[in-house]
Amino acid sequence: MGDARRYHALPSPFPMKRGGALHGARVAYETWGRLNDARDNAVLILTGLSPSAHAASSADDPSPGWWEAMIGPGKPIDTDRWYVVCVNSLGSDKGSTGPASIDPATGQPYRLRFPALSLEDVANAAWSLAHEGLGIGRLACLIGCSMGGMSALAYLLQHPGSAGAHISVNTAPQAQPFAIAIRSLQREAIRLDPQWDHGNYDIPARPGGKYPEAGMSIARKLGVITYRSAMEWKGRFARIRLDSEHRDDEPFGYEFEVERYLQAHAQRFVRSFDPNCYLYLSRASDWFDVAGYGDGDVHAGLRRIQLERALVLGAGTDILFPLEQQEQIAQGLRAGGAEVDFIAMDSPQGHDAFLVDIAHYGPAIGAFMATLAGRNEPR
Repeated sequence: MGDARRYHALPSPFPMKRGGALHGARVAYETWGRLNDARDNAVLILTGLSPSAHAASSADDPSPGWWEAMIGPGKPIDTDRWYVVCVNSLGSDKGSTGPASIDPATGQPYRLRFPALSLEDVANAAWSLAHEGLGIGRLACLIGCSMGGMSALAYLLQHPGSAGAHISVNTAPQAQPFAIAIRSLQREAIRLDPQWDHGNYDIPARPGGKYPEAGMSIARKLGVITYRSAMEWKGRFARIRLDSEHRDDEPFGYEFEVERYLQAHAQRFVRSFDPNCYLYLSRASDWFDVAGYGDGDVHAGLRRIQLERALVLGAGTDILFPLEQQEQIAQGLRAGGAEVDFIAMDSPQGHDAFLVDIAHYGPAIGAFMATLAGRNEPR
């Protein structure tokens, strides 16, 4: 299998919002389609906490991407028309510089010596890629999903006029107490695992080595529970019990099918994402607050964003980023002068609906992108 991943070297030093700077840092990204001569058909996608830049398959990497059904020729984000770029977040471990990367000053992984990370830093790294790396003066559209939606708001606030349109997907202008509480428990599960050892586990992970597998497993299970809705959990699993041969002999072992599902999901994740990167990005999500751009008022902060068009999508069953927060984004962008479409999706899948309910999200995003194309026909 090929590798479509490319890299953009960030300016060195790269200053961080909360102090410190990175030297020799980079972000990983992938592209689909072709940038036209006018350089006005670029679409930049910012991701949630854990995805890589591999949002869709390509000739260089034919493996399915995390938004495979959404991106490609003739798909809602049509790569015959748009030049699509997906960037891996600064602070991640999917090719971009983060806590698991080598610190050039020491020759060892940064670990907890990595500077405090904010979503403003994630946004500025993505802006550097688009503006300085790819020479795109103004994006046709900036798309942000989940945590990436918050990063997108930071991008628009810090770089006025950098995008003509924006698609906000299942996100929020600030973390609410429930989301903060869940992420706090996830971080605590990792930190309390003795194998975490203040960030000094084996990097890279190796069989039999020191690694906070139990903490990462609990953190992932907590996340998965909140990514879906109670309605979907009931519909998929009800109170189905495991067959006797699939039950643990241990006291208080797994008895229900939903427990086995969570365990299997966690096992696929625990060693595929670096624990320190998880901690840094999780905390950055809690810290982000649009109100900081509006003298303590979220609406005033959102009103500062200057766009021509915006599409704001949310799911009524999303408990992590409740629908009223998407409404708040739509109202704020509208107050700033944008023409805004707000759609509340009737999706039972909760926060992760944008990844799985393509039957609803696809047409909404496709129709919005088609209206942009009518105003901005690539050459």
